[in-house]
Amino acid sequence: MLDPVHDECGIAAVYRLNSAPVSGEELYEGSVTRLVPDMLIDLQNRGQLAAGLARYDEDAAQLIDTYKEVGSVTDVFHLTHPDPGKFRAIVDEYSGRAAIGHTRYATCGKEGREYAQPFERHHGRKWKWFSFCFNGNIANYVEVRKKLLEQDKGDYHLAHETDTELFMHHLAYANKGDEKPDFVEVFRHIADTFDGAYSLAFLNADGDLVLARDPLGVRPLVYGFRGNLFGAASESLALANKGFRDLQDLEPGHLIHVRPEGYEIREFAPSPRKAHCFFEWVYFANVASELNGKSVYLARNRLGEALADAEPLEVNAEECIVVPVPDTAKAACDAMAHRLGIPTKEGLIRNRYVGRTFIEGKNRKARVKRKYTVLPEVVRGKRVFLVEDSIVRSTTLRVIVKMLRKFGGAKEVHVRVACPPIMAPCSYGIDMSTVSELIAPQFFEGPVKGELAREGLETMGKELGADTLRYLTVDELNGALGLSECDLCEGCLTGEYPTEWGQKLYKEALLSRDAPAGGRTYERLPLGEDEQPPPGPSGSAEDAPLGAVTPENGAGAS
Repeated sequence: MLDPVHDECGIAAVYRLNSAPVSGEELYEGSVTRLVPDMLIDLQNRGQLAAGLARYDEDAAQLIDTYKEVGSVTDVFHLTHPDPGKFRAIVDEYSGRAAIGHTRYATCGKEGREYAQPFERHHGRKWKWFSFCFNGNIANYVEVRKKLLEQDKGDYHLAHETDTELFMHHLAYANKGDEKPDFVEVFRHIADTFDGAYSLAFLNADGDLVLARDPLGVRPLVYGFRGNLFGAASESLALANKGFRDLQDLEPGHLIHVRPEGYEIREFAPSPRKAHCFFEWVYFANVASELNGKSVYLARNRLGEALADAEPLEVNAEECIVVPVPDTAKAACDAMAHRLGIPTKEGLIRNRYVGRTFIEGKNRKARVKRKYTVLPEVVRGKRVFLVEDSIVRSTTLRVIVKMLRKFGGAKEVHVRVACPPIMAPCSYGIDMSTVSELIAPQFFEGPVKGELAREGLETMGKELGADTLRYLTVDELNGALGLSECDLCEGCLTGEYPTEWGQKLYKEALLSRDAPAGGRTYERLPLGEDEQPPPGPSGSAEDAPLGAVTPENGAGAS
């Protein structure tokens, strides 16, 4: 994806058990902490803003201790520092029997160290002293925050503007009283309170590790074993690369409770349906991971085959080439080219040492030209089929198409997208929460499940500088993934969300058009039934087709 959008985060956890659930493997006797940074490296695709870990050590004065900083995993843990003692000092200081880890991208809250996870809450009682982290986003964030601050005559105070702190308060509330609660009751309270997506790791000073996945299973969570080590992570790759086997997906609405003597899996909330985020397969997850038992690589291959099967233009191997946008579109690109019988070429090279363009200030076009290099000897005189995994804002894609023509000498540029158009915001942990930042709603009237209007495709293609443009349809996407719409969250494609607050926030995004208030939609309360939306360019939101945004209203901003 050229204009990146970002998932909330990645989580990891390791626990050294007293005995081995998996026989025949060497028992692990040391601290588990040194495993966590390596696991987080394999989750770095899910967030690069901050990283951290919290450990439990029954023999230390600080039973729970947390280390976190702003920066990539490599920077935070000094993994490439010339002095290896830097890394050793961290893992030695934070050694323990159990540890949880987190790598963050901010879709809620600010970007400072105080917003990095895990969040730790101190208490004199061991089972009330805990640290936790999560992957996801809370759709009813403003409502829960408002209720909490009004509780006990307004005697509550929140130090941060983030759903993570709300989680911390409600975890503490569910742990109240003089007796240690059942964790099923703790997380049932969480499920009853929060509307949204969360895969969560919780570690307390009494030696309890709990992994929980929301009742819809929007975000992934995998667990496995290596001798006497229990491990869990947002993606299977983080476990497989550290030797964990028998990998399984935690079912939605379930938790795993781990202690030195073993583990148990329990249901804490009913799961009325599954709503796995389709974008995990298309873009977010590492191509080497498996999600819910399905290979991400093979899924992206099938997306490319679906593009090939629906290709309307006649092609030949002499004048046509297929070029991927680095790097997440490569699997789809290769499969499309193979199916069509034309060459796939890396006509576009990404400079991996240039920073991320989405956070690097105003002059993004100049940075795009530094980040991507066109190879004229590959694309000159060719009909280029440029394959992208998805289009969200399009700012960078326009520059790339222009570069292929101006610097590469491409004869034609045909953009093919291995995903349907993004027509609506996300409130579950993807950093695209407003309609106005999306390009597709400018050209199509509302979310479309079937074939897109030819006029909209032609107009949008010209806007991008492409000769032609084609997306996959929702049905083609579902067929390639081998899942029905009942198993997926496709709210940003269809405008149909799996939770009440997802639907409310979509209505708010359509009505407000980000005016007059800016910021993320889920950080504002939805308009009441008796409130009128602010006027749009043509008078009111009702005057515009569902999901449509005009250029005067800020569409395409990134």
